[in-house]
Amino acid sequence: MIVVTTDVIPGYRVQAVLGEVMGLTVRSTNIGGSLTASLRSIGGGEIPEYTTIMYESRHEVMRRMVDEARQRGANAIVAMRFDTGSVGQFSEVCVYGTAVVAEPIPAGEPGSTGQSAHVVAGQQPPG
Repeated sequence: MIVVTTDVIPGYRVQAVLGEVMGLTVRSTNIGGSLTASLRSIGGGEIPEYTTIMYESRHEVMRRMVDEARQRGANAIVAMRFDTGSVGQFSEVCVYGTAVVAEPIPAGEPGSTGQSAHVVAGQQPPG
């Protein structure tokens, strides 16, 4: 699954737009984590307990969005964005984008890239 924050995928043509897909989670910390984080916040700096929650949340919502896109028959997601917020003592993480069917542009055609040419040829893309 190709996931990009841009509206286009260099070297690919969008053949079908399948609609918006998203992933969402609302998380809370356990009481021990909240207490530790509160004490750390007094001194300033990063709060590892919350960093871990946000990092795990981003991965979870990405997986959910990709699963939804696959269920619709997509092989790519364009215009992907994250959104975060809080609901009381809980943190919300949302990711959304547009599920599409994209096909690589073969070498020699306008818009082709080295990566798309390798994909069309059935080779591993460079890098």
